[in-house]
Amino acid sequence: MRICFVTSGNPGNYRGERESDVLIFPFLLGEVSYERELKGETSLFEDIAILSKTGCNVVVCGCYTNARGMRRKSVVVAERGRILGVSDMVNRIDGNEFRSGAGIKTFDTKAGKLGIVVGEDLYFPQVLETLSVCGADVALCVFEQLNESLETTLVRAGAFFYGLPVCLCAYGYAGIADPAGKLRFSSPKSPCVYELPREQEYHIVETRKRGFFLKRKTEY
Repeated sequence: MRICFVTSGNPGNYRGERESDVLIFPFLLGEVSYERELKGETSLFEDIAILSKTGCNVVVCGCYTNARGMRRKSVVVAERGRILGVSDMVNRIDGNEFRSGAGIKTFDTKAGKLGIVVGEDLYFPQVLETLSVCGADVALCVFEQLNESLETTLVRAGAFFYGLPVCLCAYGYAGIADPAGKLRFSSPKSPCVYELPREQEYHIVETRKRGFFLKRKTEY
């Protein structure tokens, strides 16, 4: 899977590398009003769809969505000219201005099954665990400004704990952690490209736990 990270600039004006399977942007699309999009007053989602059609690939881009005053951190996913859907951040911290969305999403694409982590959802391990259980080939975390080394540590830990590569795309930074917990790739350049091999390794893990005794029903 060839992944291109674009960590600065305007997605609608992007004219760079097009030979990637996945093109990923952080929160560079700005605020998207669903109402204005539906009325045709803006075309921000359309720009992302056109970009994916031009490159014949998948485009993943962070944005701030507004649904009648309900603002959320979101990620829009498009493939070959079609919007596949929008994934919202599901966790709200300390009454933040951005509301929580509903549901953690994966998207089946030609590039593979892509799991989406939106912003501060990275701080909640159950999000990556859910994506792993749901069979995501890779988790794509779209972030804003990094907090020193915290987020890179979290993607390494999450990749190790849940057995899937985790890509981090933020302002001025791109990185990929592998299931061994190592930072396989990182770069401040924009754009930058990495060829991520497909790896799915499974192990049988057994534990002992008290309880869970089920008594067989008496045969009639």
